[in-house]
Amino acid sequence: MKRPDRAGIWAWVALVAAAGVVATLAILLADDVIALLLVLLALGLAGAGLWIATTRRGIARLFGFAVAIVALAGGVVALVWQGLFDELIALVIALAAFGAASRMALRRRQEGRTGSAEPRTRSSRARSAVLLINPKSGGGKAERFDLAREARKRGIAAVVLARGDDLLELAEQALSDGADVIGMAGGDGSQALVATVAMRHHVPHVCIPAGTRNHFALDLGLDRDDVIGALDAFTDGVEQRIDLARVNEHVFVNNASLGVYAQVVQSEAYRDAKLETWAQMLPELLGPGAPAIDLSFQGPDATEVRDAPLVLVSNNPYQLTRLAGAGTRARLDSGRLGIVAARINAASDVAELVMLETVGQSQRFRGLLEWSAPQFEVRSSSPVAVGLDGEALVLEPPLQFVSLPGALRVRLPQHSSNAAAAATAASLTRDDLKALAGIATGHPDR
Repeated sequence: MKRPDRAGIWAWVALVAAAGVVATLAILLADDVIALLLVLLALGLAGAGLWIATTRRGIARLFGFAVAIVALAGGVVALVWQGLFDELIALVIALAAFGAASRMALRRRQEGRTGSAEPRTRSSRARSAVLLINPKSGGGKAERFDLAREARKRGIAAVVLARGDDLLELAEQALSDGADVIGMAGGDGSQALVATVAMRHHVPHVCIPAGTRNHFALDLGLDRDDVIGALDAFTDGVEQRIDLARVNEHVFVNNASLGVYAQVVQSEAYRDAKLETWAQMLPELLGPGAPAIDLSFQGPDATEVRDAPLVLVSNNPYQLTRLAGAGTRARLDSGRLGIVAARINAASDVAELVMLETVGQSQRFRGLLEWSAPQFEVRSSSPVAVGLDGEALVLEPPLQFVSLPGALRVRLPQHSSNAAAAATAASLTRDDLKALAGIATGHPDR
């Protein structure tokens, strides 16, 4: 066996932590299996209570919140009463240690790799670079970092958007004027618009994480907190090709959401009062008497699906080992769409999902469909609300989704990570444990 490198050491730590998780679960089961089952039941009841609270109004909503609070309190009391609270704390610590150590092992292993079919190549300094800046995005993040001044110090022409400006027109004008690299400082919706123009003209695109969540930047391997450092892509960067995706005539970099979420983001009040808008609209969309979501499509086994209130189509698949880790993609160049549909229509569905998520088996939820394909069609009898990279649209059916393999040249700082966040995440599954064991023993490709 080879002497372990740093990745191998972290992999051994992760495997020891995994053994600790298994041992603690065995102790819990041996001490009092009934108490453990009661805790899982309490979590399920809490989820069901929250479902009632969010899809009802008035007394029913108060009842749902009461059920959730009482269920959670009951689970804690059951653990304390049976003397299992220490074991639960040990389980939480072991799980946290496994998560941290496995991420370090996979991150170390990914260093020097791109995780892509096409490797990064060193790019020369841009001759005529333009950066478009949305000063209002991310709560004014560009202004706080004085991004325009920092860009000009590096010889990058900074164009700050004003009220009424058309972003697509500004991007087209910049390239018509001779820009050989174009960047966007703003949210993911703005990134998608500028990426569309960059794709059309075959010029590199630079993503500056000046938005609120910056999911695109995360999956590119950028440090979302280092707004100024992202400018290095213009002057001393690396280039690679990634996929884009399109629905009808609209390109997106992250995802398109259909169903309940898309309906909520259509509301004018959503931007300023997200929680209040959800609380007001969910009973109308999912409560008793709510109209059926008018969406139909073929599932992974080619059967017709008509009862999914939540549908997500992404540019490359998201990691779905746990729903809590669904926000990242391991790669952006697979040439496939990720498709997720959730049939959650009752409190019992939520209870089942919460219990499975607790034990890391959310993929076993019978109402969850998840697959990938190069194209995907959604049908409806009326115009469809779509949340496209966070922007609200209404599109005429049928919705034709298609992957655009290698469509975009992106430039990244040399110091950006070669591994997307999803590529450095692991769960207690057979495949992930096998991968960690391979790293620990010096045979990562077996």
